[in-house]
Amino acid sequence: MRLWQSLLLSLALATSASAQTPAPQAGLNEEAVSAVMQRAVDEVIRPGYRNAQQSAARLTTAMKDLCDDATQQKLDKAKSAFDDTIRYWSVIEIVQTGPVIQDNLFEHILFYPDRKGVGLKQVQALIAKADPKDATVDAIAGKSVALQGLTALEYVLYGTGSEDLTKQKNSFRCLYGAAVAGNIQREAGEVVAAWEKPDGVQGSWKHPGPQSEDFMDNKEAVTALLGILVHGAETVRDQRLEQFYKGKDSTPRPRMAIYWRSKNTWKSMTANLEGLRTLWQKAGMAELLPADKKPVADAIDASFKSLLETVPKLNPDIDVATSDAEKAKLEALLVSTRELITKISDDYGAAIGLSAGFSFSDGD
Repeated sequence: MRLWQSLLLSLALATSASAQTPAPQAGLNEEAVSAVMQRAVDEVIRPGYRNAQQSAARLTTAMKDLCDDATQQKLDKAKSAFDDTIRYWSVIEIVQTGPVIQDNLFEHILFYPDRKGVGLKQVQALIAKADPKDATVDAIAGKSVALQGLTALEYVLYGTGSEDLTKQKNSFRCLYGAAVAGNIQREAGEVVAAWEKPDGVQGSWKHPGPQSEDFMDNKEAVTALLGILVHGAETVRDQRLEQFYKGKDSTPRPRMAIYWRSKNTWKSMTANLEGLRTLWQKAGMAELLPADKKPVADAIDASFKSLLETVPKLNPDIDVATSDAEKAKLEALLVSTRELITKISDDYGAAIGLSAGFSFSDGD
């Protein structure tokens, strides 16, 4: 009898203790949503697009200077301005929602991937035709998206025949490149203008609810913000890495890597990751977590830190980077990017109560 009495007493004490211990917190911290959305708009999205537009303006000037002078010094400055624009655009291109996806503005700035090389053939044909009528911003704006954006300009500056840029002033190739830069500047300006209107998408994102045209409530707003992170991380892995390297058992396709000609592949990927981390940290998305889920935020911070230390060290020559001697680094990168996606989508999403019923991979 004494043994049973002891067991019953232990059970009673355990039950009493559990009743007094608060249950773990779960779900979205609703009180933090408003501040997080405002910071996302004012400290990340709007400055990001402004930086991209301003960089494109500097690139346009550098291209015009090259056309007027056609010297190696001017070409070097144009290439430096191009690299600068790649970096600023890559930081903000992770936001693939809102005004930038209207009227194909995103594709006007960046047409990628060009899986069958159709866009490249269009650029080569336009340069070969060399019709002066095609070398204006307005003319370029009315053509195929493959002829308008950063990948087209990369071919102008780095592709076959680019040495001609220093042989003749105001050559068609250069004037076409300047028009492309001007078009990128104008398209980026349209996105900036849309976000700068206080009563437009800016206000709609900052104030979820009945008055918002985008989000019916806080949950929808946070879902969109989380969607940027998830889709952005997936883009890094699926379109920036797996586009040319799918694993050790597959054949690498280095010519499918974005910006391989200008050796900006890893610089662009680094900027993509910087953009994602900036959104995560500057918007304060960790504040949406319940108090007992801080380790989830710490794990995401650690993943960003590791990737941003690793990617810039990869060989900028994609032929070398995909060689047998370097494949182990790419294998590790495949694993690390998948882990980042999982931590954001599954761990963070579940912790704020948005995993069930939401498939970020499908855009729902």
